[in-house]
Formats: sequence, structure tokens, C-alpha cells
Amino acid sequence: MSTDNYDVTIIGSGPGGYRAAVLAALRGKRTAIIERKTWGGTCLNRGCVPKKDWHETAKWIEQSRHFQKRGVIGPVLRGNMAQAWQHQHDVVETVRGSYLDYLKRLGIHLYDGTGSFLDARRIAVEGVGGLVEIHTETSIIATGSAPSLPRGIVPAAGKVLTSDMLYDNGVPHGDRVILVGGGVIGTEFAYIFTQLGKQVEWLVHSTPLAHTRYSPQARDILHAALAGLGIHPQSGFRIHRMETTTEGVTVFDDQGKPIHGDWVLLATGRHAYTEGLGLENTRITLDDHGFVQTDAALETGEPGIYAIGDAVGPIMNANQALNDARIVIHNLLSTEKQERDPLWVPELVYSAVELARIGMDDEAAEDAGFEPAVGFAAFETSPRALGQDDGVGFVRLLADMDSGELLGGEIVGRDAGELIHLLANGGDHDGMLRRIVETRTNHPSRAEELVNATETLAARWGLEEQIFGPSD
Repeated sequence: MSTDNYDVTIIGSGPGGYRAAVLAALRGKRTAIIERKTWGGTCLNRGCVPKKDWHETAKWIEQSRHFQKRGVIGPVLRGNMAQAWQHQHDVVETVRGSYLDYLKRLGIHLYDGTGSFLDARRIAVEGVGGLVEIHTETSIIATGSAPSLPRGIVPAAGKVLTSDMLYDNGVPHGDRVILVGGGVIGTEFAYIFTQLGKQVEWLVHSTPLAHTRYSPQARDILHAALAGLGIHPQSGFRIHRMETTTEGVTVFDDQGKPIHGDWVLLATGRHAYTEGLGLENTRITLDDHGFVQTDAALETGEPGIYAIGDAVGPIMNANQALNDARIVIHNLLSTEKQERDPLWVPELVYSAVELARIGMDDEAAEDAGFEPAVGFAAFETSPRALGQDDGVGFVRLLADMDSGELLGGEIVGRDAGELIHLLANGGDHDGMLRRIVETRTNHPSRAEELVNATETLAARWGLEEQIFGPSD
């Protein structure tokens, strides 16, 4: 067994692990990264990258309804999910190749295999080439997550799928899809699958996105947009059992009601993946939900071992993992420590309407002792939005009534995922709204509505001095 030595060793190559490796190498640290499955992790191979590719295709199909009145004449477009799968696959392959090339050019050592802790400073890597022992000063657990399944439900190739299986193995035969789950993944797939030509039976226990921090106004706009496309969730459906035959799948609720389809996609959440890590050989502990326990700086109970992203939870998305990686590497190299603040990492939904939010919602602001003031601007009058035949949505900002400090923000509508970054500039929230009103925007643009919402907020709530500055 060979022995290798590193300053920083990362287990898991998803967005958090990749980012941590790159940042460590750029700062001169001898760095290794271990991946047991597919380089790039869930986000690149089975999550945000291919899903956004599909969302773009779905939006093209939906927008084609406006083509004729815009002077674009031709046959109506329709979706082909098998071909869409191949397109995302090609995109993923291209991104992965670039990703691996960059890691190698930075001198990062890549290990294909399963990494497990022998103790706080030693990691065994078991791979095709045999067993390697790594000695490391610092380790980062970035092992991501795996799909969670309803009790008693077992996946079956081509019939009962998780999103991981869909992206790994391709689209099954048959157009009748039973989609289970009303969280972010289910809400996105309900739109994407329908636009790509599938007949979707969408089964949810509670109202879609009910357990998120999006405002009622945001969720109402999304639900209305989905309904306008003929997409209606069946609420109150609790899966009891499934029957699979050569002709398809039947799902039964706890009252015995059957729903028939060609195949089932389970979008029923994810759980942290920590199996086989050898945590018992360290002082690392898990909480009751299976997440790795860390302090606010993301260091575990074992000094020198950190954890990031889905492994830490409870917010499980690539944006959080990327920010966690930045925090950990900063703290390794700086005496001025940073702490995790999940509220100020953007959250997104890519469905019939894009939803983006950051910071507190109304309830959290009030619970924290603030008196929130609201600034609002709708896209329905935006010249840019009207020129795109897409005036759905709004910008909604929350500020403290006394200080004018930005407490949170929400953007609903086209390009919300790009615009939200204008509210995500570091940790200085006190002067954020003043910087927005001083922003030199392109015209016409959707970004102008953030300026309009801020100006409206200042005028309505008497915050002119805090936001515009003192009068002469």
C-alpha cells in the first residue's frame, strides 16, 4: 500500500468539493480530491446542470406559442424527451471534461475510489488501482446526498425511478408519467416533463413548495402559470404501495385509489450521504437527520476535518455547497474567521416561472425583531419584459423600517436566477439598497425593476435619507 501526503484532502467531487479543491490549489496548498462514482457529483451529472438544460428547452417550447405574432412563421414546436436527454448528456460530458482538465492543470491529485477515515489525519482510498493511504493536514467531507424514497417503495429499472436513475440511464419508454413529490425537484419536473411531451400525473401530499420560504404571492403566480399549461397537482395523495407489470406501474394511495402510468419518477427528497466514511474512527457525529454536525465555521467535532454542502444540510443545493467551500478555505488561510449564513445564499426554482429568493422572509424578519418595510415592482410594465412576451412576476424587497437595512428579497419571473445575484453581494446589508439605487443599469432591462422597487420602498416608508442619503 502506497502513502501520499497532502495539505488538503476532499472526499467528494460535486460543486462544493470541486470548489474547495480549486480554491485550495490556487492558494498554494497541495490538494487531493477523492470521488467514488462520477466526477462532478450530483449537480453536474444528475441535478442542476442537466435540469437547467432541460428547463431551457422547455421554455423554448412554451415561448413558441408567441412566435407567430412576432413574425416567426412555421410549424408548432413539440418536445422529444429522449432527444432532450441526449442534449443534456452531451452538455454534461463537455462540462465534465473541462472540469477535470482544470483540476489537473492546477496540480490537484485525483483519486478514483472510496475514501474512508482511518483516523483524524489518515484516509484510506480503495479503488481500481488498489489501496492508497493518504496523510492529510485538513480534510473536507463533501459527499453530497442520495435520493430519499417513501417507506416500502423500491426503485425498478425503467419503471420506478429516482432522478439519479433518470439521468444515469435515460428516459424509459412510455409517455404516461406518474410524478411523485411537491418539493423543488417535483415542481421543476412537472413543468419540464409536460413541455417535453409527457402526460404527467403529479401526486403531492401537500401544496407544492408549501414548506419553502417563498412568499404566498410567489407561489400563487407559479401555481397559476402551471395551471395555465394544464399542470395540476393532486394534493393529499400519500403513497401506500405500487404494482409494477410489463405494461406499466400502478400507484395506490392509503385509501386504495389507483393511478396508472408507464413509469414513475420519485422526487421525494434527498438525504445526506455519509455511508462508508469511517466516521466511527473520528470524533465526528451526525444529528438526528443524518447530517454531519459542525460549528458555524463548518468544522466538525474532529479538529481539522470540515464538512460542507448536502452532507451538512438542512438546505441542500449547489449554491450552498459552493459558498460553504469558500468559507472553509478562507478560514483555513485567514485569522479572520467567517461563519455560515445559509439565509444569504440564493435559493432557486426553475419551473413554469423562475423563483429566486435570498435573506429573510416576512415572518423571519418579524421574529428577529424587525419591522419590515416592503418595496415592490412588477414586470408587467417593464419594457424589456413586454418585449419578451413575458411580463409575469415581480421584485419584492424587505428592509428594516428604521435603518433601511436590506432584510431579504424575492424575484419572480424570467431571469430571476441571474438577477438575484444583485442582492447577494457579501455580508454588508446596511448599504445594499443605497448601492442598488446608485446602480447604472442598461435600458431596457429587467434589472431596472430592482431600482424601481428600492425607490418605491424609500418613498412609501419614509426611508429616503437611509437609502438616497441626506438631503443638502
